[in-house]
Amino acid sequence: MRSLGRKDHGQAVHGWEGAARNGRGWRGRRRWDGVLAALPLLLALLLVCHTAVPNGPGRWGSLLETFLPWLGLGVPVVLCVALLRRSGVALCALLVPSAAWFAVFGWLPDPQGGSAYDLVAVQHNVSDVNADPRGTARQLAAADGDLIALQELAPSLLPEFGAVLDASYPHHVSFGTVGLWSRYPLADERRIGIRPADLGEDWDRGFRATARTPQGDVAVYVAHLPSLRLGRTGFGSARRDESAALLGAEIAAEPLDPVILLGDLNGTLDDRGLAPLTSRLGVPERGLAFSWPERFPLARIDQVLARSATVSDLRTLPATGSDHLPVAARIRF
Repeated sequence: MRSLGRKDHGQAVHGWEGAARNGRGWRGRRRWDGVLAALPLLLALLLVCHTAVPNGPGRWGSLLETFLPWLGLGVPVVLCVALLRRSGVALCALLVPSAAWFAVFGWLPDPQGGSAYDLVAVQHNVSDVNADPRGTARQLAAADGDLIALQELAPSLLPEFGAVLDASYPHHVSFGTVGLWSRYPLADERRIGIRPADLGEDWDRGFRATARTPQGDVAVYVAHLPSLRLGRTGFGSARRDESAALLGAEIAAEPLDPVILLGDLNGTLDDRGLAPLTSRLGVPERGLAFSWPERFPLARIDQVLARSATVSDLRTLPATGSDHLPVAARIRF
């Protein structure tokens, strides 16, 4: 048996070190593959099971649901990393969140027109500091809607909008800072009680009216729910949620059908804080239509919902002097 020489000994040591390095590299690669595969699965879980995220103090569940569609951006990010690291496991795992996203949102492509409809409704938060109210009114009138609902309609803006809209929309009603212009006669107008308990009586943001359309009488609700605040303590939606519950109760007690709700609800349709409304009203069949903020829309908080009617599609309109984009919806009775 030949003894191990100096040269052979050095080769053996280098061989063991190389094997150890290869082993560590293989384990490191496996660890990365595991992380990259777990991230898409987590995305899919959040998309499908977002209601399982607690919504206690901080309203973190509502915060997630406000921006839920944007979780889809995680797919191309993980895809790029997986391609760089040549991770086949991660590439396969990406099929799961992709399928989950299309299952949740794929049925809401932007409308291309052609849907049958009986009425067009336009909804817009015009901003109480709008520097060009008449220009905004002209843009809204150009959408050729039958109903135009406005929020943040400050008293100083009311004559400006009326000067443009009254000719084509001779029927108008407003309470507080919300208003409605209509091609059809309006009747039975009244305020609705959606004010949170800790706000003063000057907070006046909701009403209902009966629109006498060619298809029959329609109950039209116009509302502007309280704003949200995001801070160190979480998502401040308590007032919005309280107001949504009050509005839901008003609509539940409404004897007339159909019902149309037009409003800045300060929440998306996935946000469980709006469940008192979304559980009672039909949502648009098509159209993501992100409406806020105007410069880089991240969420649709301007909504058109209906009962005993179908919102066949919803789309955004060109920017106005507001920090929201207007939305227009086709409604079928």
